[in-house]
Amino acid sequence: MNFEGIYTPAITPYGPDGQMDKAAFTAVLESLIEAKVHGIIIGGSTGEYYAQTTQERFELAAYAKQVVGTRLPLIVGTGATRTEDSVEYAKAANEIGADAILVSSPPYALPTEKENAIHALSVDRAANLPIMLYNYPARMGVMMGEDYFSRVGKSRNVRAIKESSGDMGNLHRLARKFPHISLSCGWDDQALEFFAWGAKSWVCAGSNFLPREHVALYEACVLEKNFDKGRAIMTAMLPLMDFLECGKFVQSIKHGCEIIGLRAGSVRAPLRGLSFEEKRTLQTVVATLKRTVAQITSGANHA
Repeated sequence: MNFEGIYTPAITPYGPDGQMDKAAFTAVLESLIEAKVHGIIIGGSTGEYYAQTTQERFELAAYAKQVVGTRLPLIVGTGATRTEDSVEYAKAANEIGADAILVSSPPYALPTEKENAIHALSVDRAANLPIMLYNYPARMGVMMGEDYFSRVGKSRNVRAIKESSGDMGNLHRLARKFPHISLSCGWDDQALEFFAWGAKSWVCAGSNFLPREHVALYEACVLEKNFDKGRAIMTAMLPLMDFLECGKFVQSIKHGCEIIGLRAGSVRAPLRGLSFEEKRTLQTVVATLKRTVAQITSGANHA
């Protein structure tokens, strides 16, 4: 499997009873397929995996596969503090016919790079599926570094990495020393820089409700090699990226889905929804972004 294009970490809609709303989840998945994103990720932080039971995670991934079928690649997250739990999520991903798995560092445990690599390779052996690594030290507490990549990168299944450290030096290190691990942007306001350094994909939560705009940036930079157009699109996107960093990330993504007519439901505790003022601000940001990107892609705003 080649990781190329826009990969959406799908939200998990909940009904008034707090349980997964299958009809709403189906609508989210179908909207992404219709918008021509390139893959869907289930069990990521945008999907609130941390607030779900083990059984819910198994059922969510299996249901997503049932809806998506073979129309798009489906990547299943294996994130957990215990290696044994990550192994079980990996096995379940294999059993439902997932196309790949997402492998992160165990949060809170603070493993060394060697210990973290052993964790990843244990998950790898359990699934024997293509792997996208997920480096997010702000959430996990540890950085995937050179020793980690030297060990884990020997597996033929390790194909890509969602690099979310925000450290441009790590991006340079991966591009120069581990070119066989395909770069995927995981730090939204650095998407242009990732594409300039050869990234072929972008895992972007905002594509839950603005999929075409995210695809437009990917196409401009990766397919068309038109970085003037890419800069114009990125400039239009920056207000959204700034808003998403306000401290209510998942809440904002879910309300963005509501803005475009998708039922998202509430977020699970301990998170709480956006205020009225925050919702109004996001609506303005989204409307301006959509209008501006439409002008750019029509040729009105770039040479």
